Order: sequence, then C-alpha cells, then structure tokens
Amino acid sequence: MSQVLPGDAPLIHDLIGIGFGPSNVAMAIALSEHNASVGRQEAVTAHFFESQPNFGWHRGMLIDDATMQVSFLKDLVTLRNPSSEYTFLRYLQSKGRLIDFVNHKNLFPLRVEFHDYFEWAAAKVDDMVSYGHEVIAVAPVIRDGVVEYVDVTARSGTETVVHRARNLVIGTGLRPLLPEGIERTERVWHNSDLLAKVDSLEGADPTRFIVVGAGQSAAENVAYLHRRFPGAEICAVFSRYGYSPADDSSFANRIFDPEAVDEYFTAPDDIKRRLMDYHGNTNYSVVDIDLIDDLYRQAYQEKVLGTERLRFLNISRLTAVEEAEGQVRATITSLVNGEEEVLDADVVVLATGYSQADPLGLLGEVADSCHRDGQGRVRVERDYRITTDPELRCGIYLQGGTEHTHGITSSLLSNTAIRVGEILDSILDRGQEPARGESRPVADGIGSVR
Repeated sequence: MSQVLPGDAPLIHDLIGIGFGPSNVAMAIALSEHNASVGRQEAVTAHFFESQPNFGWHRGMLIDDATMQVSFLKDLVTLRNPSSEYTFLRYLQSKGRLIDFVNHKNLFPLRVEFHDYFEWAAAKVDDMVSYGHEVIAVAPVIRDGVVEYVDVTARSGTETVVHRARNLVIGTGLRPLLPEGIERTERVWHNSDLLAKVDSLEGADPTRFIVVGAGQSAAENVAYLHRRFPGAEICAVFSRYGYSPADDSSFANRIFDPEAVDEYFTAPDDIKRRLMDYHGNTNYSVVDIDLIDDLYRQAYQEKVLGTERLRFLNISRLTAVEEAEGQVRATITSLVNGEEEVLDADVVVLATGYSQADPLGLLGEVADSCHRDGQGRVRVERDYRITTDPELRCGIYLQGGTEHTHGITSSLLSNTAIRVGEILDSILDRGQEPARGESRPVADGIGSVR
C-alpha cells in the first residue's frame, strides 16, 4: 500500500490528519473545496488515518429518539461556506427529506440522522482517508538541525505504512472518563458502550439498572432503559438535588460564536476561568428541559399509581462496585450524612463524561519540542498550532484539547466549520514552498502526490 517517491523517501503530504471524526472530516472537506478552486500547483495534498474500520461517531449513544443539542446549521461547513455541496441541507435533499424536514419546524435533528449526515459527508471525501489504520509513531525528519517534516507510521493488521507530512492535524477525540477506582466490565459500562452492549440483555429479564451521572447522556440513558425494559427498576445516581437544565438561551449561546474564540484567547487567565464558571451550564452536566420534564412527569405518575420504577438517588455518589453471581453490587453513599445503600443490579451505566487524551501522546520525541505552560497544558497559538521550538518547522495543529486557550468550543461541533477554515488558512499562510531547494511533488488529484 505504501507509495514512495524517488530515493525511497516516504510519500510526502502537505497535511496528515490523525483521526477521522467529524472535525477531521470537516478538515478534509475544506481541503477538497480549496483544491477545487485552485490549480494543481496550489492544491494542498493531504491524507488521514483512522483506526476504526469505517466512520463512526459516538455510535453507542445513537438512541433512536435522542436529538442533537446543536442547530443543524452548525454542520461541517455552513458557517464557513453556506453554498457548499456538503451542507446538512444538501444531505437532506439527496435523501429526499428536505421538504419533510422544513415542515418539521425543528432546528435540532435526530442524532441518528446527523450521524448519517456525517457518514454521507465522510464518504464524499473517503479518497483522503485510510480506515483501519492506527497511527503508532510520529518521528522527526531532521536536516541540518531543522525538522521540516515528520514521518507518520500507521499500522493495519500486520502491515505498516510510513507517510511524511509538512503539517499534522490531530483530531483523536475524547476518551471515556470513569470514577476513580472503577473499571469497565461486562456489567459495568460507560454510556458510550450502551447500544453495543444492551442487546446482550434481550431475554435476560433484567430487574435493575443503575445510571450514574447528571448530564444529558445520563438522563437519556435513564429514559431509554426505562422504556426498553418495562419490568426493570432504573436508579439514577447523581450528586445534585436533580438534573439541571441546559442554558441554551440566545444570549448565553454567544459563548459558542466564532468571535467568542478571539475574546477567550486574548482574555487573562482569571477571566477565562470566570467565563467558564459563568457559562459551563451551556454544555457540562446539564440536560434539555423537555427531557427533565418528561422524566419528572413519569416518576410522579408512577408514584401516583404505586408502581415506582424510576428512582432518583440524589445528593449521592457511587463509591464502590463489585461483581458476583451474574450481578453487580453497587454502594451508593449519601453526600449529606455518609449513609450507604447497597444495591444489586444487572448493569451499572457510568454516564460520567469524557476526558481529552494528551495531544502530545503520539508525538514521541517530537513532543520534546512542543511547549507547555506552567500548569503542564500544551501551549497553542490562535490558529490552533502548538507552540514549538523554532527548529520544529512542521506545523502541528489540534482539533480538541484547546479549551484552556480557545474556550468551550474546543471539542464541540459549534465551531468546527470555522476552526478547520482557520487551520487551512494558517497552513496556506505559512507557505507551501519547497523545503531547502527541493522540488515539490505535483498534486495528482486530491490527497495524493506523484
């Protein structure tokens, strides 16, 4: 599979993307549109590596009635290029549902539908991606003390390929976050595993589920399990009195505006912290008010009828789990008085969020040239490029892991279309001139060189 240039040098790309989730799909689209508008000599050559066998985005959370928390207009391209052929509206037109969607009068599509849109868009640029390839190493290419390129090694089965890059765009996504001391097992799931594992319970007649967490995913899991298993008790465990509503009001939503990134980036650290304190409830540990109302209505109805299957163990936290005899035993501790309640359940679902992987984790010795701040966080420029030693001339860009510098939209869809445009502009502005007298490979279509 690996292609080489004369002299057995690895194939050189202007850009290599690690990961092919929504952010890097949007990056590929921006590249495709750019290349379609310029001559072959100005085209940006690119390739992406994705460890999954095909495109997938939070597949375990595609509950049939779950909706997006972001407007369909914040798709992969519209805020950057409303006339693009890759918009959600063009997707709807291709599926014959455009009029139906308009009549629906709803800004927030089903999550299943938006995932299908992502798959549709990813398929249109799949000549740029190698699925089933896990990036296992990034190594500097040093010439006269300067790193102009990095070599990216990807593995697929027993085969490895090496491609050379002038720029890297890292979009490896988030990692499931678990309570300290608790690990995933066959009966202790992270909510990202829900749909992949729940079918194994069909015919098992489960009697109790415990769902830990206070955010949108936790509430959705509670509602889904309550609906799917009508004979089971669903126990929701969280440290609050109840679910808190997401602030999606018009003024608060300005925190997601492209201009807000500029303001956040230039703000002093104490103002950054204050802004996150003010507006964290637009995204973190909050639930759509309609879902809150539905769950409360259902719980009250069960109380009236004397058939309570929904239990809310509030101001509490999960402190221990152990598996025995085909069940999991969970210890729930009150935050008020420390009293413990032990519950046996068929499954514990941990809807406890995600953490950002160390963006430098894949970079090997290249990471030694990347700068961190006094708190150990990666230093990132406004164009999403990691601050590096001057000898590292290969640009390394982050799609995610920049909340401390760029604000709450770091890993969210809200600003994806704008962000990839800014990264592309940065790559173009930094120049595509041949390095140290080399002749530049001629673009052979999009995403390949010869």
